[in-house]
Order: sequence, then C-alpha cells, then structure tokens
Amino acid sequence: MPPKFSSYYDPRDEDSAVDNDNPFANANQYYSRDTDLSTRIKSNRARTLSTSADAGLEAAAELRQQYVRRRGSLDEHKQPRKFLVDVEKTLKSLLESEDTDKNMQITIEDTGPKVVSLGSASSGGYRLYELRGTYQLSNLLQELTLAKDYGRRYVLIDERRLNENPVNRLSRLIKGTFWDALTRRIDASSLETICKDTKDRSGGRVNRIYVPKAEQEMYEYYAKVANEKPDLNLVVEYLPEDITPEWVRDVNDKPGLLALAMQRYTDENGKTELRGVPFVVPGGRFNELYGWDSYFESLGLLIDGRVDLARSMVENFIFEIKYYGKILNANRTYYLLRSQPPFLTDMALRVYERLKDPKDAKDFLYRAFCAAIKEYHTVWTSPPRLDPKTGLSRYRPGGLGIPPETEAAHFEHLLKPYTEKYNMTLEEFTHAYNYQEVSEPALDEYFLHDRAVRESGHDTTYRLEKVCADLATVDLNSLLHKYETDIARVIREEFDDHFIMPNGSVESSAIWDRRARARRHAMERYNWSEEDGMWYDYNTKTETKSSYESATAFWALWAGVATPKQAAKFVDKSLPKFEVLGGLVAGTKSSLGQVGVDNPSRQWDYPNGWSPQQILAWYGLMRYGYEDEAKRLVYRWLYTITKAFVDFNGIVVEKYDLTRAHDPHRVTAEYGNQGVDIMGVAREGFGWVNASYQIGLTFCNSHMRRALGACTEPDVFFSGVKEESLPKFENLSLGQN
Repeated sequence: MPPKFSSYYDPRDEDSAVDNDNPFANANQYYSRDTDLSTRIKSNRARTLSTSADAGLEAAAELRQQYVRRRGSLDEHKQPRKFLVDVEKTLKSLLESEDTDKNMQITIEDTGPKVVSLGSASSGGYRLYELRGTYQLSNLLQELTLAKDYGRRYVLIDERRLNENPVNRLSRLIKGTFWDALTRRIDASSLETICKDTKDRSGGRVNRIYVPKAEQEMYEYYAKVANEKPDLNLVVEYLPEDITPEWVRDVNDKPGLLALAMQRYTDENGKTELRGVPFVVPGGRFNELYGWDSYFESLGLLIDGRVDLARSMVENFIFEIKYYGKILNANRTYYLLRSQPPFLTDMALRVYERLKDPKDAKDFLYRAFCAAIKEYHTVWTSPPRLDPKTGLSRYRPGGLGIPPETEAAHFEHLLKPYTEKYNMTLEEFTHAYNYQEVSEPALDEYFLHDRAVRESGHDTTYRLEKVCADLATVDLNSLLHKYETDIARVIREEFDDHFIMPNGSVESSAIWDRRARARRHAMERYNWSEEDGMWYDYNTKTETKSSYESATAFWALWAGVATPKQAAKFVDKSLPKFEVLGGLVAGTKSSLGQVGVDNPSRQWDYPNGWSPQQILAWYGLMRYGYEDEAKRLVYRWLYTITKAFVDFNGIVVEKYDLTRAHDPHRVTAEYGNQGVDIMGVAREGFGWVNASYQIGLTFCNSHMRRALGACTEPDVFFSGVKEESLPKFENLSLGQN
C-alpha cells in the first residue's frame, strides 16, 4: 500500500494552522532562536518550540510541566500531536536503528525496523507514539539534522511536519529553502563560498577574480576586500581587452572567477557600497552562473514569486555579453571562449511581464534585447558558428588544447596511444599538445567537436560525439528562430517598430521576420523528415541528416518552427519513441545502439531524462494544442522526482534514469549524479530540477496532485483510476506504545 500523508493543511493558508502556529514554516523560522523555550514560556503561548543548547534539562522539564498543565490527555484527539524530542539523543538512536547501510540517509533500502517511538508534548514526553515507514522516519532524520544545525537541543516537532504530503513538502522546500541555498553573489558577503571550484585541477590555493579592464571601481572593490580579508587568499586581476585562445589556455594554470554585474546600495549607516547582483547556481559541483541552466531556473523562480532574482540573472547576462562577448558556459576563465544554448529573449520577456514599474520595465527590456541582438550577430550568425551554405548555425567555439575542467582521468583512454607514441606521461603529453609542441590533427579534430559538445550543454551524448561542430542542430536553430520571432515582436509591439541600438543603427521588425522565415524554411529543408515525422540534426560537412533521434526535436514545437501538420505527424509518429515510465528520455533506445566496453553509457542518452527536455516538450505540446499529451508527460516526470524524494530521504538530483521504477536517481553514466550524496537532509536540490517541479505543478489539477502525493504509478493513474479509489491523505494512525 502507498503511504498515507496529511493533506488537510494547505501551506498557502496560514490561517489553518493551530494556535497561530505554522507547522510547515521554513527551517530557519521553525528552529530559530525566536522559538527558544524561555521566550515562549514567558508569553505562555503553546507553539512549536525549540530550545537553545544552553537551556538545559531544567528548561525541558519546565516545558513538560507547561504542556501537562495546559492540555489534558483528551487533547490528543482534538489537536495534531506535537512530539517533545531530545535532538542529539533521538538522532543518534534513529541512525543506529534505521540507517543500516550507514550513509546518513533513511531509505527504502535500509533494513531497520522502520519504527520509532516519540513522546507527545501534551503528556510531557511520557506517552509514546510510533512513527512508521521510510517517509516519516526520513523526514524525522531531516528535521533533526536541521534542528541540530540551528543549535537546538530539544524541539517540539509537529506531527503534520513529519507526514506532510510529499508534493507540498518538496514544493515548499524548493520555494522556501532550495532557491536561497543556491543563490550566490560575487562580493565580500560570499566570496569564500563562490570562489570554491571543485573543477580546478591547477593545484593552486589562490582564489582569483578577473575583472574587465573598463570596470576600475569593481577592481578596486575586490582589491580592498582582498586586503581586508587576507584569509581569503584572494588575487584580483584585470582581463586583457583582447581575449585570445592563447591567453585562455595560458591562464589555465591560474584559473579564476569572472566578475559579474554589481549594483550600488546604501547600508544602514548611510554608506554607499557596491554589492554583487545575485544569481542561482545549479548545485553540486557547479558553483557558478551557467548559461542555459539559468533560463530554466528563472522559470521556476518566477512561479515562486522571485522576480527579483530572475531579473538579476538577466542583468548578469547583459554584463557578460557586454564584456565577454557572449553568455558564457559559466563564469570561469576556462569557459571564456564557450557559450551555451541561447535563451535570453524568452527569459527577458518572462521577467518583463512581471515587472511593475512601466518605465523601469521598458528600460530593462531595451537593454536585454540590445544584448540579445549583439549576441545573435557576433556569436551565432558569424563564422565559425554560421554555416554559409545552409544559413543555419552550429555549436563551434574556439579554443586550444584539452578542456581543463574535466576530471583528471576523463581523456586518459583517448590519450593513451599518444603518450605511448611519444614516450611521455599523461601530464607531459597534455602540456606538449596544449602548447603545440606536437602536432596531432586527429586530436585537433576530436577536441574541436568536444568543445562544441560542451557548448551545446549536452555533454556528452553519442548524438554529438566527433561530429558536433559540423552539425546544424535542431536545438540551436530552434532557439535562434525563437530569438528572431521574439525580437521582431518586441520591436513591433513594444518599440513602435523603431528600435534604436546604442550605436545609432535602427532595427525594424521586418528584417527579423524575414530572418525567422528563412530559418524555418531552411530547417524544413535540412532538419525535417516528412517520412519519419521527425526533426534531425543536419551534418553540414557530409550534407546528410543525422539518424539520431533526440528529444531536442521537441524544441521545434516550443519555438514555433513546426507547422500544425508537422506537429501532428511528430506527435503521432515520434512521441511514442521517447515516452517511457518516468517521462521523456533524452534519446531513443534504437539511437543508442549496443552499450558495452567500447560503447559506454553517455549521460545525455537513453535511458536518462533531463529537466530541460521535459519543460520545453511540455510547453511545445501545449503550444500546438496537445494538452493531454503534455499533462501525461508532466505526470510521469513529477512522479519520478516525487518517488525518489519519498523513498530516498528527500533527494532531488541532476538527472534521472526514467526506466528505473525502484531507484530512478541512480545514474552511473560518466559523471554519476549530482545531489545523491546528501548527509541527513537535502539542502539545495538541483537548480533546473527544482524549477521543473514547480513548473510541472502548474499543469496539474487536484486529481493529479493527489495521485502524485500518493506515489501512484503512472500506468495505474492513466488506467482511469477514479479519484475516490486513491489512498486518502489522512492523519497517520499513531499507535500508543
């Protein structure tokens, strides 16, 4: 039987909480010093309390007396229970009895008794009640871990907090905790955090920030911070005005963070200071501002009312285009020559629609679209990314040598024949190759495509391996078609068809409409297969269509490239190839081929699924009227996330194996999975997965949400199960011990 969860409390309705207490408050409120025992006893308010470490046993005894006086045993049946818990003692006991695999998590794979007894607050802790099952015990572990983080020794934990509907719980954590945990600034307040780079293999212990030459005030700010905080070991350097492949290669020995936008603010003392414009990082080993991750994160932020943060990321992209010439793969020096899939116009429009000050909103839109137009011309429709014959664009960044951000052994198998040929160690050959002391054209070709794969964001997949720089991909050209149609519409509707660029040139909608039509016609000719009902990548070198079936084909629907007839054929013939238990796989099983020693799994191939593919498919299907198909895919994806969240201690990971019913979070291909190795509690989730959950819930009706909360398998849900037959979200039956 699926677990039963409490759902009579809607976290959006604070008036429904008992005793003016919100049992679903964020941890920083629920376990804050404002809930110290001494404070609450003086006010004689019965509320979820936490005691600070110095309150001691005497205070806990006083708490028991208060609750015994205030509530008789009959109250047990009238009010949700609150448990009086000794944090350290209960945490230790819980882990000893339930965490049988000793990974600081309580999951369905642990073989403990799956039962723990807690004393109720109304009985002074003497009347014991049992919590049963993985979900409640893992929630207890998470809550105790958080209470310990906040220095609590004794806490009152509301029963409803431990058996909260998992859909509500995860959505609440994303909105109230995860986004803040993933937010960074590049200023004195968080330099110690943001400078950390697990991808840095240079061996140095120096934190570096590189600042554009024109930003002297910014340079002086960071230099002052470095002087005032010597423990940071911070070095501040100017970037050269001309950033060449040679400079980027040479600076790999001293990599660093690239400065982003800053703003002025006035502190409480009336002093004006600079402050970093905030942004959201993906999470895990990715601790910087990423290109396409930020777009999807912004969609989730807007749903959660964080317009300010979504806008800030657009402002940082405007800064990047101004000084670095492109929206970067991420703001580290080794990414300076590499972009990522472009989403700026749609990102800016979604923020613009939420801004309240018309004058400020129009200025924001103008600056964002100036940046997008510059990026369009100088990055995506210029050599080497533009293919002049087809008029389509390719991922094709510049660069020299071997990408330095990969794990040390990532290219070891590839380079072994060359190390043997030259009788060099891996390190010696890497240096010789990077500095062109040896000439290996085959390696040059390989790394041309490898850099392109990384620019595409789909690193790695057999779809792109050894061919990416030659491919006019469906994804990139769909995005550029969206740029063209967005720019045309904004110029026409928001700027009276007269858009004056900073250099004085004037843009009109007509030229952008023509560009959009030309790209759509080119994509129909080179990317669309009428026979297969499929959008394929086009190889500009061999002048043939790829045969790899990729979920990026759905991007043609999202961007409005497909005609209604093409969309209908695609949904009829191609959608079934991608749809599996847990959502849309990144590529079809037939495209993957036989996996083996010489053909190892790639993370952007079957059977794995990723948030960007799901989100764009949902919106694309809805755009062409396929609401039922979109909602079906939404349910499958949210079920996957919810199932892992319930069964595996609240984890939210980077990607999922969508064919695994038991443990979809276990993806072993290449880099493994980010977000798996949590200790006690998940603190940040993963950026675009957080967003996909919040976005997906906007597609769900109450019936879908109830089924998700009960972890109803997709095929059971789609079989026409009636709502009254779903498990009820009742209060748990806690038997007296």
